[in-house]
Amino acid sequence: MANVKLILVESIHRLGEAGDLVSVKPGFARNFLLPQGKALLATESRVKEFEHKRRIAEEKAAREQKDLQAVKQRLEALKIEIGARAGESGKLFGSVTAAQIADKIAAAGLAVDRRRIDLREPIKEVGAHKVTVRLLRELTATLSVHVVAEAGPPPEEEETPEEAADDRRGRRRRRDEDDDDDDEERTTGEDSAPRE
Repeated sequence: MANVKLILVESIHRLGEAGDLVSVKPGFARNFLLPQGKALLATESRVKEFEHKRRIAEEKAAREQKDLQAVKQRLEALKIEIGARAGESGKLFGSVTAAQIADKIAAAGLAVDRRRIDLREPIKEVGAHKVTVRLLRELTATLSVHVVAEAGPPPEEEETPEEAADDRRGRRRRRDEDDDDDDEERTTGEDSAPRE
């Protein structure tokens, strides 16, 4: 029996991409591809229609590629500076996220979805970092992000040993007083409770 010619409506592993003209065994076409809506019989009019749609899709993809190339150049020329609280050693309190980077890109006049910003690991140190932005599957831009330290928490004053001992005594004294109050409440609470 002769093979059947079909036009794939969607990509099928080891067979072809959507829009491809393929030749398959009649049983595969009749029992799987056609009932599942994964392919259409390749008539002359359908072949012409799919070729026309493919040309339109390729032209659209080429225009998008050209536009995204311009966006890529603008992103790579952009220098982003993000301020974050950091300690003396340069470690951040928290991290710089893709959402923060996306906000800075938007402030520069470019719209990039935060999910397209590829942070392998969160940025947790002050300094210059390279971040990848996925524009298309095969088109990526590398962005320079500089993290600068903002004022960190105020330095804590160290207590002298005498102050620490006084503080511990004060806490101990307050705890003892609270325990005495609890004992009095328990004893008065038991006596005043009505008996049945």
